[in-house]
Amino acid sequence: MPTALITGASAGLGAEFARQLAGQGADLVLVARSRDALESLAAELRASQGIEVEVLTADLAVEADVDRVAARIARGPIDVLVNNAGFGLPLQFADNPIEDEVRHLRVHVEASMRLMHAALGVMRGRGGRIINVASVAGFISRSTYSACKAWLIGFSRWANAEYARDGVTVTAVCPGFVHTTFHARMGLASGDEGVPRFLWLNAPDVVRVGLRDAAHGKAVSIPSLRYKLIVAVSRVLPRSLTAGVARRGRV
Repeated sequence: MPTALITGASAGLGAEFARQLAGQGADLVLVARSRDALESLAAELRASQGIEVEVLTADLAVEADVDRVAARIARGPIDVLVNNAGFGLPLQFADNPIEDEVRHLRVHVEASMRLMHAALGVMRGRGGRIINVASVAGFISRSTYSACKAWLIGFSRWANAEYARDGVTVTAVCPGFVHTTFHARMGLASGDEGVPRFLWLNAPDVVRVGLRDAAHGKAVSIPSLRYKLIVAVSRVLPRSLTAGVARRGRV
């Protein structure tokens, strides 16, 4: 049985990755800050899928916790790593507490990088998949969230080409707005961010396409035709224009 380690697994896309990977027969290591939510999901998947599920509580903004997760990966066998943990901040960088911005960077970029490094240490030569949950925001100027996701996309492109010879694929999954608890944690209700209804995606669809594209070795997965078109158009429009449009959403 393959084993998958998923960060931010207590809810949203992370929990959906857990359910779909469990449905494929994978054993799981679930990582998040909330032990109660992880234990509930673990019990559900053990009962419904008959798999082994390990729970590991960690705050990936804390260096010691990242070290513990990296050590778990190094012990192996981890065949799939899903870097999904993350959170949003208001778009006005200059008005946000700098401590929040630093924590945001640590979770989205530093923790993902360190866990990828640990995973490559055990996957090279034996094979494996790394999935980084990025965003279409990474293609559009939209405060520090976009900058973090752009880093994930760029690094995934490079790593996917570099480590293919070692049997390791690295895929950046880039959804748009998804119906999850991501927005609720910011005190926002889905549909209240100035975003048209047709741009909202469902988590099961995003994860299904992301897993399929990762299995096919794609470096970047954009799980929706509408967002593929948005990304294509954004590449030819002036940055000032796309940034202005992006400000319509509040997250």
